[in-house]
Formats: sequence, structure tokens, C-alpha cells
Amino acid sequence: MTGAERSAPAGPDGRVVGRRRFLGYVLAAPILVAAAELGTAPRAAAGIPSPEPTALLDLNDVMTAAALPTSGLITVEVHADGTVSFALPRAEVGQGITTSTAVLIAEELDVPLERIRVSLADARPELLFNQLTGASNTTVSTYHPIRVAAAVARGRLLRAAAIELGAAVTDLTLKAGVVTDLVGRSIGIGALAEKAASMTTQQVSVELKPREKFTVIGAPHGRVDALAAVTGRKKFAMDLDVPDARPTMVCRPPTINGKVGSVANADEVRGMPGVTDVAVIATGVAVRAQTFGQCIDAVRALRVDWRPGTAEGQSDESVLAQLKAAEPPLGLPPLTPYVEEKFTFHFRGNSALEPNCAVADVRSDRAEIWASLKSPIVAKETIAATLGLPPQAVTVHVTEGGGSFGRKLFFDAALEAAEASQKMGKPVKLMWHRADDCRQGRAHPMATSRVRIDYLGGTVLGYKQRHTSVATDLSHGLGEVFTALAAKLPVGDIGFSETFFQLSQSTPYEFGVSTRLLNETNKGFNTGSMRNVYSPDVTCARELMVDRLAATMGKDPCRFRHDFLHEDRSRAVLDKVAEAGDWGRAVPAGTAQGIAFHSEYHSVSAALVEIDCRPETVNRPIRDGVAGPRVTKAVFAVDVGLAVNPRGLEAQMMGCVMDGIAQALTSSLHLRDGYFLEASWDNYFYTRQWNSPPDLRIIVMPTTTGEPGGAGELGVAASMAAVACAYGRATGTMPTTFPINHGTLSFTPKPTVPPVPQSPTDGLNHAY
Repeated sequence: MTGAERSAPAGPDGRVVGRRRFLGYVLAAPILVAAAELGTAPRAAAGIPSPEPTALLDLNDVMTAAALPTSGLITVEVHADGTVSFALPRAEVGQGITTSTAVLIAEELDVPLERIRVSLADARPELLFNQLTGASNTTVSTYHPIRVAAAVARGRLLRAAAIELGAAVTDLTLKAGVVTDLVGRSIGIGALAEKAASMTTQQVSVELKPREKFTVIGAPHGRVDALAAVTGRKKFAMDLDVPDARPTMVCRPPTINGKVGSVANADEVRGMPGVTDVAVIATGVAVRAQTFGQCIDAVRALRVDWRPGTAEGQSDESVLAQLKAAEPPLGLPPLTPYVEEKFTFHFRGNSALEPNCAVADVRSDRAEIWASLKSPIVAKETIAATLGLPPQAVTVHVTEGGGSFGRKLFFDAALEAAEASQKMGKPVKLMWHRADDCRQGRAHPMATSRVRIDYLGGTVLGYKQRHTSVATDLSHGLGEVFTALAAKLPVGDIGFSETFFQLSQSTPYEFGVSTRLLNETNKGFNTGSMRNVYSPDVTCARELMVDRLAATMGKDPCRFRHDFLHEDRSRAVLDKVAEAGDWGRAVPAGTAQGIAFHSEYHSVSAALVEIDCRPETVNRPIRDGVAGPRVTKAVFAVDVGLAVNPRGLEAQMMGCVMDGIAQALTSSLHLRDGYFLEASWDNYFYTRQWNSPPDLRIIVMPTTTGEPGGAGELGVAASMAAVACAYGRATGTMPTTFPINHGTLSFTPKPTVPPVPQSPTDGLNHAY
């Protein structure tokens, strides 16, 4: 029984619609258009209340509840050609939500998956909190509304077919998009699309399929957009053919958030080959040309006098000193035995593989924007205010994106494109350079985490964690302007961050009185809600301390976790990775296993890794890089309650494992004199092929809760923590600074002026 079934909504006559019955609407339209009822009930907490806030209400629950009042505004449409369309109010950035959405519709409507067309909705302010992509919430919050809308459409099609075929509805079956009666007569849903439509909006009651009859949900499916992606037909922002939108780039400051003082040679640059326009905008100097190559030449030629930025003169060391000064106290040491440690996590880049980009066509009375946006309502309203236009005069189209990991919660490229287009009076196709995103883009903030666990005998008495971080920019709010503005207020941002922190973190172990506290400082950096936000650092610190406590008590790390975990689901994933990864097997000196657990958003996960820290591995030569240890094996088990598309979930977890390895071992930004030294992927060391585990296994656990939990971010924290724990066991020294290789600068930093570095003259010399 689902939470929605336990707390079912009341019908118009006051009766409760229970079990699998829900209310929906047939909307007035020339073809069949169906929607869910407003306010379908959210997941209900079950069992005895826990002292953990997230056991009662977590961030995902909040976002799901906030989206419900406008769920009736997103609709399933059946067309005369037999296809079914749905405009998803979320951003597809490679995580596969268009596929999982199509799976939900195909299941409830009994239409082949290949006939479902899922597009991305334009920014719709009337959706309020229902158009934010984040916190692993898309499938959770849309699971019931999409199914209800599809079920409404299914019922309407069957009634229309009953009239056409002269049969009772109960004698009809709908399968593979065709309605058939008892004597074999049939009619396709395309032929019924107009007949099933309604002249007026009608409220109806529907019953969803029981889980035991699922044939599409829970089965593995390839991505619906895979063919378009591999054949180059998938359209990203830079692929759009907007009339007269010419390539545009921005000359950016040498330090973070510096401002233009003056431009010495603007007219000279305007005269360069292909250049059409040069304009000063809020973040630098925009140049428009016939090609991006000409833009790069123009950016490199500009001579700009820059004013100081918001991180002027700062370095890793100075920021660490600020964090130390801001750390909340842990209180007096307990009278009982305890373990305590402090961990440092350096800045990490938040660039996606797709360069930050947007297209804008701004006229005197209107504007049209195209970009991959995870908070398009805030983008629309902010752009309108910046341009001095009413919001209804600004149209924001959400395009597919090549990655995000939280980066596309921010719409800086779209805002820049709009400002440049307005000042130049022409459409622009704006793209950031890789160096722009490394040095002026979003970063995971530097942080420290102090953990103290006190115990007596075999009992853990208390757990304290104090996490101190450079401020995480949450100015996207919950996807609309009110919470976005609240998150920017001098006091509101602290409350918003603390609420986010408390509703996304938990202690999954029976550790007595557990407390966590976040403190943030220094708002001078461009930070963001990078994938899993606070969880990788918080969980990594916790799991390392669990290892230390287990060792102090003379217990096996895996068995210790198993004995102290709260739930059977949690113990099951831990047991599964231990079994599949052969936990405790003999390994050579200098190598070791590590194991870790993480839960969030009603999902649980565990990771087991093996790491090779032997000198011949650590010191293997890598051009302009630090090889360091290598994870040779990774086993990851995940229980999301109900996996809508297990194949997609498996792919998500593979990416999470690579993220975790990167954050533990290699990926960081080095801050010096107010700017980051990294300038592209060639000197930002995300997990490469030479650091990927040759033995990788993802285990999707059988259905437990019957409802989907959060998945998109879930695997990062456990993976990072398992690698850190394995490193500690292999070397005999628990790591306290991450990534482990941060202390070695393995490349010669590229200059900041000009901001776009010179490209290699022979790329073959720079190939692995």
C-alpha cells in the first residue's frame, strides 16, 4: 500500500477515494487531453516517529508536496496518429527522466513505449514549485500524477471505443494502443482521439494498475532518446537554428567575479574579421561574430581594465582559515571514551560536459530564450526583470542538456545571452569556453567537517557532526521567485541552507543522541547545489569515523555497520555488497577493501570497493597528472523502493560511482590569488579511464516499498566514502583531506589574461 493510498483524497461528495482510486480530469480540447486531480496525497510517514527529522519529512517530501497543487496543469494528450505526448515540466540533462516518464505513461495507458513522445515544457510560472529539477525528485513527484492522467485517458478511450464498437466497456481490452472487443473487432487509439475528447472539463474517478500487473514499470528499458543521441539528431541549445543568432562569447575577468572598468580597444576588436558587435555586460565584455573561432580571437585580443572581484587575493589557505574561525563548537569532551576527527574538503568543479550555453532573441517589446534550465521559472522572471520587460513578454524554452550535476540550476548563460542580445539589438548564440566554467562557473564549496562519537563498552552514546562550508548558493529556491528571493536575503539564506541541510542529512545508525549542524561563511564564490550537495562530504566524514570506531571496538567494519543500522532495507543492501564483493577476502599488502552506507530520499545504498595503493600503481606516469591510487573493483547495491526503469537506474549509479571516486581521489580546484588554477578538463582530474575500476557491478535490489524513491544523486556519497575507507585500510592512515591528491599540483597553470587559453597546436601530443 502506498502513502497515497493510505491518505487518499476525498471526492466531490466527501467520500474518500481509497486504495488505487484517484481523481482526475478530462480537459476541454479538440483531442483527448487528460490530467491528474489537484492535491493527490503525498507519501505518508509510517511506523513510530523517529528522532531523525528526515524519517518524518525530508527535502524530497517537501518538494513533492509543493508540486502537488499544480499537478493538474500537466497533461497527457492522445493524437490522431496514435501517438501520445507529454510536456514534462523538468529538465532532461542526461539522467533519463524522459524515458522513465514514457514508461509511466506506457504502463498505465497500454501504449507501446516507442509511441510516447515526451518533450520539455517551456517555463510556466503557473506551475510554481512544479518545475524545478533537483533533489532526485522528478520520478517521485510525478509518479502518481502522470499515471493518473494516463489512466484518465485510458478510461476515456475505452468509453469512446464502446460507443464505436457497440460493446460494453467491461468487454473491451486496450493493449499496445489498440482496443479490442470480445469478438475480435478492434480500433486504434488514434481513431478514438477526437471521439474521446470532451467539450467541457469533467472530473472523473480512475483506478490505477496494481503493481502485480505491471509489465512496463520495473522492466529494463533502453533510453527513448538513445538513437537520436548517437546519430547526432538530438537537439541541444547550440544545435538550434534560430534566425540570425550568431556565435557570441564573453571576455571574462582574471579573478572571480571581477568587473569591467574600461575597454581600451573595443573599436579595434569590432573591426576584426567576422566580428559584428562588442558590448559590455554585467559579467564581462561580449563579442558576437560569424564563428566561435572568430569570437575566441576577439576575446583574446580585448584589452580590459578589470576591477577587483569578490574573492580577490584569496587562496586555499586563507579560505581554510576562515572556515576554521567559523566552525561551531562540539562542546566539552564527554566523560566516556570517544573518537573525534576533522576533515577538509576542497573546492570541486561543477562543470557539465556540455559547455554552458544559451540562445537569446531580445526585441524592444519581447524576448525569447533557449537553454537547458533546471529552474526555468526563476530564469524567466529574473531575465524579464533584467531586461525591463513584463514576465509575459519573455518566453523561455527548455532544451535538452548534456549533463548538469546541479550546474543548470543556475541560468547565468541565459541571462548573459539575454543581456548581450538586448545591448546588441541582435539574436545571439552564446557559449562559454571551458576555462570560463572552470574559473568563473559554479563550484562545490570548500568545507570542513568535525565528527565526535562517544561510546561505552559496545554501546554508542552519541554522535555529533559540525559541518562548516563556504556558502552554497541556493538562490534558485524551490524553483520560483519567492523562495529564490528568500534564499538571497542576508538572514534568509542561512535559514534556507540550514533547512536544506537538515532535511537532506540523516544518521542511519543507532548512535544514541545524534546532532548535525551546518554553518556557512564567505559568499564571495560562485557555488552551487552540485550533485548530492552536502551528502558526499558529510557521509564520507561519518563513514570514516564509523571505521575508526569499529577498529577501536575491535569489530569488523561491515559487521559493525550491520549491527548498528536502523532498518532491514539498509542491512539488506549492506549484506548484498558484502556478499557480491567477497568482503573480507585476503588481498595483497598495499591494497584493501572499503565499505560504506548512505541513505536519502527514501532510498538506501551501499558500496564496496577495492583499492590499489602500491607504489607501482600510485606512481605510474600520467601526462600532466597525478595517477595516485586506483580503485580496481566496485560493487554498488541500491534499493529505491521501486525502480521504474532498472536499466536507467543502473546507469545512474555507474555515474555516481565515478563521481565518488573522483571526489575521493583526484578532482579538485586549486584557489590562488582570487582565481582557480584549473582551466579545462585536461587539468581538472575527474575519473578517467586509467582510474576507472575494471571490475564494476551495480545491483538493483528487488522492490521493497512499492514506490520510487530518490535516485539521481544517491550513489555519490556511499561511493566516495567507500573509497576513502579503503584508502585508510590500505595505507594504515585514515585520510582527512580530500581529494587525496589535492596537495600535488601536477600541471602548469594557464594564464588568466587573455581568459581563453591558447589551444594546443598539435592535439595528438595531448591525447592519452
